[in-house]
Amino acid sequence: MQRLGTESAFEVLAQAKRLEAQGRSVVHLEIGEPDFATPPHIVAAAEAAIEDGYTHYTPAGGIPAVREGVAAHYARRLGMDVEPGEVILTPGSKNILMFALMSLVEEGEEVILPDPGYPIYASLTSFLGAVPRTLPLREANEFRLDPEELASLITSKTRLIILNTPHNPTGGILTEDNLKDVARLAVEHDLWVLADEIYSQIAYGDAVPSIASLPGMKERTIVMDGLSKAYAMCGWRLGIGVAPAELVRQMETLMINSSSCATAFIQVATLTALDSPESEGSVARMREEYQRRRDVVVEGLNQIPGVHCHTPGGAFYVFPNVSATGIPERELASALLAEAGVATLAGTAFGEMGKGFLRLSYANSIPQLQEGLSRIARYLEARAA
Repeated sequence: MQRLGTESAFEVLAQAKRLEAQGRSVVHLEIGEPDFATPPHIVAAAEAAIEDGYTHYTPAGGIPAVREGVAAHYARRLGMDVEPGEVILTPGSKNILMFALMSLVEEGEEVILPDPGYPIYASLTSFLGAVPRTLPLREANEFRLDPEELASLITSKTRLIILNTPHNPTGGILTEDNLKDVARLAVEHDLWVLADEIYSQIAYGDAVPSIASLPGMKERTIVMDGLSKAYAMCGWRLGIGVAPAELVRQMETLMINSSSCATAFIQVATLTALDSPESEGSVARMREEYQRRRDVVVEGLNQIPGVHCHTPGGAFYVFPNVSATGIPERELASALLAEAGVATLAGTAFGEMGKGFLRLSYANSIPQLQEGLSRIARYLEARAA
C-alpha cells in the first residue's frame, strides 16, 4: 500500500468542502469534473433500460450487442477496423489502465509516462512493482513530447509508453508528427502504447488523431476512453477499452476477479451516449462553452502580475506558470485555498516538471471563474505589497 500515490484533486476538494461547511466561500477550480448535467436523452435511455430489466449481471467484457455498437463507433472514430472482441467495458477508465499494466508489465520492467501527467499513471505502475520513467513535457514546447528525449528513455526493460492527448494537466495536444515518432519507436523496440484519449472530444481545433490508427500500431495499442468527460457522466463510471482481442480476454479475466461487470443499464445507455444526434449536439455545445471559459481564464491569468498562461488546445484545464510570483507552487495553492477561498492544485501534484505551475480546471461557470481570478489577483497583490 505504501507504493500507492493519490489524486490530489480529491484531497483538495475534501478540504474545500470542509471550509464550506464552516461557512467559507470557495471557488472550485480543482476538480476535473464537468459542471454540466448529464444530457437528458442519455438519462432517459438509462431509465428505459432499467424498466426493460437491464439490472442483472452481464458478461465480464460487456453486453455483446453493446460491444458490437461500441466497436462500430470506434471503427468510425479511429478510422480502422474494430471488432466487438477488441472492446471491453469497465466501471471507469482507470480499470483499463490497471488491467493493461497488470496484463503486460512484469515487476522491474519500465513504463514511460508523461511529466507532468495524470498521477495515477505513476501510482499504479509503482504499485505493481514496475518502474515509472518520466518523459518531460515543457511549456516551451507547448507541453508536447520531444522524440529524442523519448528515445533516450527506452531501455531493454521498457515495456509500455503512456500517452495522454489532449493532456491533463496542461491541455496540450500531441501533433500527428509526435504520434508518428512514438509509433516508430514503439514498432522499432516492440513496445506497447496506452493512449489515454478521455479528452479526445474536447479539442478546440482539428480532430485529435489517435496513434492506434497509424501503421503497425493497432496490434500494440490500448485506447483508454470513457463517458465521464465529454458526456458529463463522471459518476456513471463507464470506461471503454479498445485493444487486441487476446489482451481484452485477459482484461475480462481481471474483471471477473474484481468488479464482475460494468452496470448493465449504463452499458445500454452507452450506445445512446456515443451514437445519437442529440449527443453530437450536446458534446458540441459543451465544447463551445469550455472554449469560451478557456479564453476568459487565459486572458484573466495573463493580466495578473507574476503569472503567465499558455493557451491550451483541449481538455478543460490551464497550467499557468506562477514562478515569477516567487511563491512555491504548493505554498501558493495552500494559501489560495486557506486565505483567498480559491481551490487550485499545485503543479507538482502531477510530477516534478510541474514545479512553478498551478493547475486550474475551468469546468465551472464564467461568473465563478471570474470571481476566482479576482480573488487570485487580490491575494497576490496584497502579498506583494
